[in-house]
Amino acid sequence: MAGIIVAFPKIEDGRNIKNILMRNGFQVSSVCTTGAQVLNQADSLNSGIIVCGYRLADMLYSELYENLPRYFELLLVASRTRWGDGRQEGIICVPMPLKVHELVSTLNMMEENMARKRRQRRQKPAVRSPEDRAAISEAKSILMERNNMSENEAHRYIQKCSMDSGNDMAETARMIISIMNGT
Repeated sequence: MAGIIVAFPKIEDGRNIKNILMRNGFQVSSVCTTGAQVLNQADSLNSGIIVCGYRLADMLYSELYENLPRYFELLLVASRTRWGDGRQEGIICVPMPLKVHELVSTLNMMEENMARKRRQRRQKPAVRSPEDRAAISEAKSILMERNNMSENEAHRYIQKCSMDSGNDMAETARMIISIMNGT
């Protein structure tokens, strides 16, 4: 399930939306009043959905959307006049006045779409650059030499650290090299 961040300029509006979502089985990570707060919260999640109003305290929904991390989607809750012809591609909208069943069904659709995209990403074989392959190979060599691991054990160790930290294997390998070399 994706992390949901609710963002409205008035905290009580955000809390009301959060309560509606939680009563309908959604997990809400946080309620924010500014775009900066949303971006900060989004950095702590791998993916998610931002449910927000047209204007936050420090930016419009369009500015927020442009600055969101890669695996986030935005659900705009605003009057049709606000999102009529100026709506950006990739932003899903629910009209005001808000109907709970529209909000819930739209979020369900968005979560299903995100889960499908996640499955597709996982099924793609990783294509690594020569630099990434070299870093992984060097990290394996260091682990094999210093920790008396076999090549398979070293590979599994890097893989597990990668999954635990949420980083890709090449980045994890570079961290291992940096730590082991004391740089």
